[in-house]
Amino acid sequence: MKVVIARPRGGLGSRALIGLSCEFCGPSELMSGGEGASTQSPPPSRSSAALVVLSVAQFTAALEFSIVFVALPSIDRDLQMGTVLAQWVASAYAVMLASWLIVAGRLADRFGAARLFVHAMALFGLTSAVAAAAPTAEVLLAARAGQGLAAALLQPAALGLLQARFIAPVDRRRAFGIWSAAGALGLALGALIGGLLTVLSWRLTFAINIPLVVACAIGAIVWLRHAEHPKPERPIPLRAASLATGTVLALTIGLTAAADRGWSSPETLLGLALAVVLALGVLTHERRAAHVLIDRGLRRAPSLRLGALATALYMASMGSTYYLLTVLFQLVAARDPIATGLAFLPLTISVAFGGPLAQQAMKLRSDTAVLAAGFALGAVGLVGLAITTTSSLAVMTPALVLTGLGNGAVFTTMFVIGTRDTPADHRSSAGALLTTTQYVSSAVALGCLVLVLGAQPTSASTATALALTAALAALGGGIALASPHIIRAEHPPGATAEDDNRGQKT
Repeated sequence: MKVVIARPRGGLGSRALIGLSCEFCGPSELMSGGEGASTQSPPPSRSSAALVVLSVAQFTAALEFSIVFVALPSIDRDLQMGTVLAQWVASAYAVMLASWLIVAGRLADRFGAARLFVHAMALFGLTSAVAAAAPTAEVLLAARAGQGLAAALLQPAALGLLQARFIAPVDRRRAFGIWSAAGALGLALGALIGGLLTVLSWRLTFAINIPLVVACAIGAIVWLRHAEHPKPERPIPLRAASLATGTVLALTIGLTAAADRGWSSPETLLGLALAVVLALGVLTHERRAAHVLIDRGLRRAPSLRLGALATALYMASMGSTYYLLTVLFQLVAARDPIATGLAFLPLTISVAFGGPLAQQAMKLRSDTAVLAAGFALGAVGLVGLAITTTSSLAVMTPALVLTGLGNGAVFTTMFVIGTRDTPADHRSSAGALLTTTQYVSSAVALGCLVLVLGAQPTSASTATALALTAALAALGGGIALASPHIIRAEHPPGATAEDDNRGQKT
């Protein structure tokens, strides 16, 4: 799931922007990174261990997204950063993550998702250690950018590994449900854990990653890197990669500036104009070049198109819930960080259940039907939140639960749909495209929501913003219902796991 957390203009953390792809913010015998030469299933124990490794990695990356916000005031005091610089403690992570995803997908497809996964975990651990020990603001910001780059390398690699190891539909849905739940748990616990650790030292909010990363790296070496790596066949077009990275970087910075300083600010206009120029360069290259950055066949995949549209609408609706509730709980209701983290628990628990429930529902109904149901649940929950912004947490809890269930269901289903028809040698690239769509959509949604909230958010403006996200969720449900012909059902309603396995063997 990708969640965007930010604070509107007006306070220390008010300008912090972060796109959260939880990537809840993504696999048969693994071939050196997942791109496969074989479809023979590995032993169940090895697959289970691999899923644990990937889920812990997802939990760690999601935790790092949200844990930093409650630590921002303490970081600012200790390092004397100032309001403008402090917001980049959050933004540096998101900007680097969004900028490098497409290139990271190509790297994983060419050199192996497992190899890239191990290197990404090593980089994440190193930069977390530097951030925890940072003596100055400049060192901390550089470390945060390094964490974002590591997360960008990690995300498509993990999605490629999931697709490569879990081939049968029933196994893949179960794996995505568990992986998504791990990300949801990390995202939601970030606020609570961050509040507790910051009482001792803000440096612990970065140091907590190190033991988790070490465990994941060791697990990846033991359970993921056990086969030969695919042979590089096609060169990565460096010019297109640079243009694409620059496009997303300029767009993310421009939209961050829009949310922070307004749409007419020089920083916003310059960033968006540069993004348009670089995007035209990418389109020109992809139309004429012999070696393209995004495979032409991949662009034409109907399932990937629907998955990308679902990720965009998801991030613009339910993906914005964490941001809006952070505004409501902290800036409007004036809850402290620990109380805010506890207020998120009903949403957190229901998100964790939403993914596995969607996986079970897809055994009985088509994937598009489950996607539509998830959007519908989210829309009803968001309407309920819009109505109860001035009510107690007990009154808001049913709406929080419905929103969370829809959130988890949509996040799991959109990745199952988006990665369904992906060729074996483009699995990580497809995951990177889906994740990039999430981040760009989250940045656009944030810029619009900040305008709706105003410089001084109130219960009324927050309710209006929640109603807007509910309308976008309803739109997502309508598109899912209207597009079953785009996605061929993997198996008919009521099909069993045995049917899936027979199909695989055939």
